[in-house]
Amino acid sequence: MSVFLPNLRDVGGMSADGGLVKPGLLFRSAVPFASDLVPEGITWPPTTIIDLRSSKESVIESGHPLAGAGVEIHKIPLLTELSPGEVPVDNLVDLYQLVLKSNSGRLVQVVETVADSTGATLVHCAVGKDRTGISIAMVLSLIGVPRDEIVADYLETAKNTLDIRMRLAAMYGLDEPVPESNFLRTPVAAIDGVLDLWESHATGATGWFTEVGGTDNTIDKLRDSMVQ
Repeated sequence: MSVFLPNLRDVGGMSADGGLVKPGLLFRSAVPFASDLVPEGITWPPTTIIDLRSSKESVIESGHPLAGAGVEIHKIPLLTELSPGEVPVDNLVDLYQLVLKSNSGRLVQVVETVADSTGATLVHCAVGKDRTGISIAMVLSLIGVPRDEIVADYLETAKNTLDIRMRLAAMYGLDEPVPESNFLRTPVAAIDGVLDLWESHATGATGWFTEVGGTDNTIDKLRDSMVQ
């Protein structure tokens, strides 16, 4: 049975330096299925897909669900540098900080991939909240989207929790939605901690990004392609 792709949204329309974020260029979601429906007006599948899951998470798939002609799949796992015992699944504030500390180089890769895309890009992990939320927040921060709009976008996931629970159940062949848990919540303190870290840098998010390996050229490409 086809259902709408859970937690899918276009970040277009937000305020940015010198204008607005162009619609139709950057999307975020939970893990997609080939049979998923999307709202009318969205060109699907996107040109570029960034999959932030680990190889263990996607082992049940024979290939990416949206792989096909004209689609570039980039696997950039954001938690692989952490052992299972290091992942504080019940404390998302600490988890997000660990992602920034241990996977900053991969976060740079995500931003570079978005900047280099020749069309629409989808960023996803399993539920489209944590790794995806950090990645989208990084891109939006670099193009000058105000903090309150970034936080509001992150919190949108809370409206989609049941659909996400059903998607996780479908991934693992369960008949009922997976139970609610702290892992599925969207605590504002978690994304605030990420933004606080970037803003604490002497030159803000752009300074943090270049300090961990990003370039001004990548930031310029992002702004040129994403801001209208």
